[in-house]
Amino acid sequence: MTAVWEFGKTRYEELAVFGPGDDGVLAFWCFTADGKRSTGRIAVAPDLHPEAIVFEAKMPAGLARQAYWSESDGTVVWVVEAKNKTGWKRFTEHRYRRE
Repeated sequence: MTAVWEFGKTRYEELAVFGPGDDGVLAFWCFTADGKRSTGRIAVAPDLHPEAIVFEAKMPAGLARQAYWSESDGTVVWVVEAKNKTGWKRFTEHRYRRE
C-alpha cells in the first residue's frame, strides 16, 4: 500500500507491505519518506468490531494499532489509535462508501 498524507503544508509519504512474518503470522512493515519505519503483527480488538482486521505495532512512543472492518451498509472503516494510560486514543478514522 502506498499513501500520501497531507496535513496543511506537511506532506507525509508512506509505503506499507503486508505478508507473513518469520513465524508465519500475518505482519506489516511500514516505511516513511522521513526515514522512519515500523513493524507490527495481526492482533484482535473486540472493542472495535467483532470482525475487525487489526494490526498492532510497538512504536517509539508506545503501542499503536490500525484496524479495518466493514459495516452492515457496506462502509469500510479504517482507524489508527495509540494506547495511553486510559485506553486507546483514536487519531485517524476514514470511512469509505460506494458512490
